[in-house]
Amino acid sequence: MSASKRVFEMTLEIITFLAMFAALYAIFLYAPVEQTMGIVQKIFYIHLPAAFLAFLGFFITFIASILYLYKRDLKWDAAAFCSAEIGVIFCTIVLITGPIWAKPIWNVWWTWDPRLTTTLILWFVYIAYLMLRGVVKEHQRANFSAVFGIIGFVNVPITFLAIRLWRSIHPVLITSRGINISTPMKHTLALTFLAFCLLFFCLLKSRIRLEKMRMDTGMLSALVEEKFYSK
Repeated sequence: MSASKRVFEMTLEIITFLAMFAALYAIFLYAPVEQTMGIVQKIFYIHLPAAFLAFLGFFITFIASILYLYKRDLKWDAAAFCSAEIGVIFCTIVLITGPIWAKPIWNVWWTWDPRLTTTLILWFVYIAYLMLRGVVKEHQRANFSAVFGIIGFVNVPITFLAIRLWRSIHPVLITSRGINISTPMKHTLALTFLAFCLLFFCLLKSRIRLEKMRMDTGMLSALVEEKFYSK
C-alpha cells in the first residue's frame, strides 16, 4: 500500500472515530428527551441510520452483482460479498434495536407487523446469500451469488414501502414534508447518519481489502500446489 493511501485511510479512520464520538455526545447529551416515549426514543438515532445502511449495503451488492455478470471480473464479486456482509451487520442492528424501542411503546418485543416481518425476511435472504457462498463450489460461486444478489434485492423496496403498502403500526418517520422532529433532534440525526456512513465505508474498504488478500493468497497457494504436483 502506498504512503498516500495509508495516510488517506488513517485520516478517514480518525474522522470516523471523531464523528462517532460526536454522534454519541449528541444522542445522549444534546438531543432532548422525547416527551411521549421518553429516553427509549434515543434508540431512533441508531435504528434509522442502521436501516438506511443495511439497504445501502444490499444495494451495492445488487449493483456489484450486475457488474460481475456483465464484466466477469471477480473484484465485483468480492465487492458484492463484502457489502452483503456489512449489510447483514446493520440489518441485525435494526432487528435488535427495533424490539428494544418497541417494548415500552407497544408493550411487546415483537409483532408480525408488515415492516418488521419484511425486515426479518430480508435478513434471512442475505444470511442465505452468505451461506450459499460457503457451500457452492468455487468455480460456480460467483455466478450463483450474483444471481442471488440481484433477485434478493427485490425485498429491499418491499421492506421500505411495507408501511405504505399495508396497514401497519410502525411509525412513518419520513413523509413528503420531511421528518417531524425538533431542530436539535434533526441535527443529532444528521450527525449520526454522517458518522454511520463513514463507519460503513471504513468497514467496506477494510473488508474488500481483506477479501482481495484472501483471493491473492488462494491464487498463490494454487500456483505452489500446481508446481509441486507437476514435478
